[in-house]
This record gives sequence, structure tokens and C-alpha cells, in this order.
Amino acid sequence: MKISLFQGILLGVFGLCALIGLFVFATYSGKSTSSNAIGTVVIWGTLPSSSMDAVLATTTQSNKELKNVSYVQKDPATLPAELASAIATGNSPDLILDSQENLFSLAKFITPIPSATLPASTFSSAFVNEGSLLAASDGYYGVPFLVDPLVLFSNRAILSSDGIARPPASWEALTGLVPNVALLTSSRQISRGLIALGAYDNVRNARAIVSSLFLQTGVPISSYASNGLMTADLGMNSSSGTPPGQAVLNFYTQFADPSKVSYTWNTSLPDSQQSFLSGDLALYIGYASEAVYFKKANPNLDFAVSPLPQPLTGSTKNAYGLLYSFMISRGAKNPSGAYQVATLFASSDAQGPSASLTGLAPANLGQLAKTPSDPILAVAYSEALYTKGWLSPSGTNVDSVFSSMINSVVSGKYSVTMALSSAESALRALLQ
Repeated sequence: MKISLFQGILLGVFGLCALIGLFVFATYSGKSTSSNAIGTVVIWGTLPSSSMDAVLATTTQSNKELKNVSYVQKDPATLPAELASAIATGNSPDLILDSQENLFSLAKFITPIPSATLPASTFSSAFVNEGSLLAASDGYYGVPFLVDPLVLFSNRAILSSDGIARPPASWEALTGLVPNVALLTSSRQISRGLIALGAYDNVRNARAIVSSLFLQTGVPISSYASNGLMTADLGMNSSSGTPPGQAVLNFYTQFADPSKVSYTWNTSLPDSQQSFLSGDLALYIGYASEAVYFKKANPNLDFAVSPLPQPLTGSTKNAYGLLYSFMISRGAKNPSGAYQVATLFASSDAQGPSASLTGLAPANLGQLAKTPSDPILAVAYSEALYTKGWLSPSGTNVDSVFSSMINSVVSGKYSVTMALSSAESALRALLQ
């Protein structure tokens, strides 16, 4: 395959940056040698700038070496393309702060931290299990920072008025609440739903919810094949009984089936987050960080946060979560300073203030051992210990695949088996 002069220069720049980065990491001692050891570090990230600016301001008060560290918020959907362009033009940031959902797309623009600098034993003993997604061929793609786990929000007024003392802890218990809470007209129109499940396009965080259900039943969604390539696995095979992927799809779509007693949501209803905000939905599955939004958007909304429901038959707990990590760009002008900033924010001392200012949970196990007084953060802390994720194509592409899978079953276009097979093939093509 022939390459243009520009492509040749670009590949050469990437290679040179990678060699420089590896040399810096391999020789960096981790100790500051002067008051300006960190220097200027530019971070591009997908967390809100309002939160991260507050984190930087607070941390800089106790560590003046961070005075030249700046943060620029970026859209997750456009970050990979923006980073590629920035590296090509010599305007790359030093650090990238993003979740594992973009890691598959960002990996080629990241300089991995070699195991000589960050040993596997140190990494695994310091960070949550979901950090294993950052593993590279020799080292790690980044340093874990914060975790945003999927949790269950409940409208206290609705549950208490229906005699429900606690939100459901299992999916089975949740399903049993539908007839008691959902309000339907004589023509089966939904005037109040229990929870937004079954549809996809008007279910906020549907990608994360569906991912959670797969992961809770032992379906990895993506994994490395024997040939070293990524492949998709939606649990279509089983040694006995119903294949796990089929069970997941049957469970999820039942909530949008008017013929089922679990019917409580459909595609004609408003966005689920807004339905919960306005008091028309008893339960809502969202990220822990959304609690900040609900408090500001509707101060009169009386809600509680509890862990994501689990299957009764599960032997271990699992919940999908966004693991935000600091990753060093291949075009970083100050890779040594970037690594120091990443490790500083990953330390136990910096994790507490960062968590409270963002509404997320620490990724550092030492900090997670401390129970915060805030009840919402307490749930986020406990769930961060068992969050999981998967290496995925871009969020837009995954939404397209999952939406087609769900809608084809709900509409009756495909059987569950056909829908799963089509989705698995589509994901496999995107991963490879």
C-alpha cells in the first residue's frame, strides 16, 4: 500500500513521539527536583470544565507545582478526531482525561506507560478492578482517576405513596413492582411509568443499562480472540438452558411489550431523564454524577440513590461504570510533567476532594476504603469497587447497533436470536 508524503511524515512524528515518551517514562524517578518540576501541562478531557476547574483550584492550593496545569473540556464524540489533528499540527495536549468508552478509538494516539514505570502489581493493588481495561501489551494506557457508576434513582413520593419502603435491590423485585406503580389508561396508554426500560432511543443511558445486563450475566460483549484481534460476544451460546444473551434481551424488551404485565415504557414517551425530573417516573437508572443535575434542575424533587439492581442468581455484583483515566498523548510536549500530574491526581490524598467536587467516586482503593458522609457518594463509593466496562467502538456506533437490536425485537421485525446475531456481527465488524 502506497502512502503519501504527508502520511509518511505523520507516521514518523508518531513514532518519534512514542520513542521520546517511552524514554521519559523509563527514566522518570517520580520525584520532584525543583519547585517547577511539573511545568506546563495541558489537559483535554470530557468531564465538565466547571468541575475540573474546581478540582484544579482546590488541589493547587496545597500543591503549587500545579499552577501551570490547565484543563480544556472536549466533546467525547469528537475528541479522537481533534486529538489526531492536534498531534499532526504540533498542537497536542499533554494529557487526555476520558473514560474507557473512548479508549478503543484513542489508543493509537496514546503513549502507554511501560511496566518498568508502573508495575502491574502496583497498579492492581492501587486501583479498582475496572482499571484492567487500561492494560497495554507492556504497561498501561493510563492512570485511573475517577469512577462514575450506574445507580438507581428513586422518587420517594411515588414509592412511599404506593407502600414501598425501599427501592428494589434485584431485577426480579423490580419487575414485580410494575403492576403496583405503573399507571395505565383503559387503552393501555402509560400515564406514569415505573422505570424506563424496553425501548432504546428515549431511554437515557440505554447503552450503559444494556451493557450492565450483559456484564451481570457473564457476557463480556468484547474480548480478544486467539489471533489477537478484538471480537464481539453477546452470549449467544450456552452449554445448557437459555443462552445468557437471549435472556438479557428477553428481560429488557418485556418492559415495552403491551401484552406483558411488566409493560411500563414505550417509544412514544419523553426522554427518561426528563420524565424522572418532572415526577412522571418512579425509578430511573443513571450515573451517580447525575444527582448534581437533578438537585439543580428541580430542588423540589425528593429522590434517593441506591445501588443498581442485581440478578438474584448472581454470585458476585456487577454494574457498568465510566472509568475516567489520565492518558499521555503521543504528541505531549511535557510527558514527564504529564505523568507527574496523572499520578498526583490518582493518589489517595487528591482523590477525596476530586470525588466530592465532581460527584464521582475515587478509582483509588485506599480512598474507597473510607465511607463518605454524603449518602449519594457512599453508594457511588461502594459500587466503584465492582464496576465493569468493555472496550467498545465509538458511542455513536454502539448506540446504532444496540438501538437496532432492541427496536427490531420490540417491533417484531426480528426474533431475539436473529437480533442478537445481527448485533454481534455488526459489533465484530466495528471492532476489527
